[in-house]
Parts: sequence; C-alpha cells; structure tokens
Amino acid sequence: MGLFTRKHSTAAPATTAVMDVDPALAALTGDYTVDAGHSSIGFTVRHAMVTNVRGSFTEHEGTLHLDGADPSRSTASLDIRIDSVDTGMKDRDAHLLGDDFFDAGRFPLMSFRSTTAEQLGGDRYRITGDLTIKDVTRPLSIDLEFNGSATDVYGNERVGFEGSAEILRSDWGLTWNAALETGGVMVSDKVKLTFDISAVKSAAEGRS
Repeated sequence: MGLFTRKHSTAAPATTAVMDVDPALAALTGDYTVDAGHSSIGFTVRHAMVTNVRGSFTEHEGTLHLDGADPSRSTASLDIRIDSVDTGMKDRDAHLLGDDFFDAGRFPLMSFRSTTAEQLGGDRYRITGDLTIKDVTRPLSIDLEFNGSATDVYGNERVGFEGSAEILRSDWGLTWNAALETGGVMVSDKVKLTFDISAVKSAAEGRS
C-alpha cells in the first residue's frame, strides 16, 4: 500500500469527492527533518569511458512535509555542502572543488526546492523541483520509493525514502573534460544521483 491513498465514493454525486485515507498512513502527515547521520546523497559518473567513480556529499540538511491525504501537497527542501564531497581520493576531491567544476569557494551550496509531487503507484513517487548548482537553476525530477515508517528506540517517528535521478552536468555549467587518445572523454556528461533518506517527524507533529 502506498504512503498516500485516495478513494472516491460511487454513491456521492459526480461533483463530490470523498476522501478515504488509511488512518495509519494519514498519521504520517506532518513536517520532518532529514537525519543527515542516517541519510546519504551520492553520485556515480563514468570515468575514462571504462569504469564508474562513486562519491557522496557527507554534509547536508533538509526538510520534508508529507501530506497523507493529498501527495501533491507534499514538499521537500535540501541543501548540500559542496566542500563535503568525498570520492575516496583527496586530489580528485580538490579538483572537484576548484574552478574546473564546482568552484566551492564562490558557490558553497547545492540546493533543491520542490515544486510538485505525485504518486506513481504503490510506494513509488516522483518529486520535481529546482536544482541549483553554482549560479544555474534547472528543473530536476527524482523518482522515490517509500521504504516505510517506524518509531526508533528514542521515540522518534521516522520515515524512509530511497531514489535516484540522472542529470547532464553540462546543463549546470560543469563542462570540464579532457579528450582521450583512444577516443572519448575523461569524464562522462551523464551523472546518476542517489538518495537514501531517513527523516524524523518534528516534535510538535509527533506523539502527544
């Protein structure tokens, strides 16, 4: 069963919609804070045409608003510190932070602000919004799967989502590359973004 459900009463007039929301799912409605310590934001990009380099951004913060009656009213906001990039190689990370790529000294944050949300079916959702990298803002759609909810050992109410999206980095002005003698380029334009999000319900929204 999906996070959000909507049913229409066949007995009601055609112009009247009756909401029938599962109480357990409706109880998830509220505001949430992303738990950065139990969440990850990663990326994968093809290197030298033959292998993938994987990395992550280890410092980020965000908020969610989930609407159990109407998924289109759900929202998300995320800020990512560029200087927290980690690919497992210091020299490569330094290159990413420099002028060739993110220019982190001038543009320390990457941000996402949602504009629309929709249920695709079951536990699958799509959230679309504006992704800003450096001084460029372009639309991005992220496909997500709802992993469930739980109350942790500290009494926090949690929800979990995982998802992914693909972008062309050149759309955000990240155009650096180098040609290979054998043909092709050093770094692919296509980048896969991955999200594994654990979020905690705000205290005012939690149990009384």
